Amino acid sequence: MFGRHHHRRFGGPCDGHHSRHPFGFHGHEHGRGHRGGGRMGRFFDHGDLRFVILKLIAEKPSHGYELIKAIESAAGGAYSPSPGVVYPTLTLLEELGYITVSEAGGGKKLHTITPEGEAFLQANAQPVKSLFERMAEAAARSAAFSPQILRARENLKTALRLKLTAGQLSADQVQQIARALDEAAGVIERV
Repeated sequence: MFGRHHHRRFGGPCDGHHSRHPFGFHGHEHGRGHRGGGRMGRFFDHGDLRFVILKLIAEKPSHGYELIKAIESAAGGAYSPSPGVVYPTLTLLEELGYITVSEAGGGKKLHTITPEGEAFLQANAQPVKSLFERMAEAAARSAAFSPQILRARENLKTALRLKLTAGQLSADQVQQIARALDEAAGVIERV
């Protein structure tokens, strides 16, 4: 149900961890994946996504697609879970009695938290809070790598390189370029 690994009913993959926690949460922090060199490392530990999904459903009953977008938004685009991860997680949450599913028309299913799910979130408030803090940190870091900023930076570098290597610049041209760069820096500082 969760990829190629064999999963126990209330644990994670048979990887040596012996957790009885229904989400396989082990209460420790591993190295976190983030964007680097165009590749995405592991963003969540096993079971973390289940906490995130349950918390989002507690805040607002949602469809699977809405949850994917909410997670992507909370992580600032640094992570977007695939439907192949989200939908099996929703099924597990339903099997555990933490959410209910109702037909919302148009083939969509609305997921709503149960009192058992609310109690479970309360009992795990600190790990859930930590996960959302980590997503907020990732969102803050990913802004520096937004496609729009990277494109604009490269455009500026290219224009400057072409102008500087095209031939002798006049004193007036040097002043205009320096003034334009100073103005751009000032605008960025004020944003």
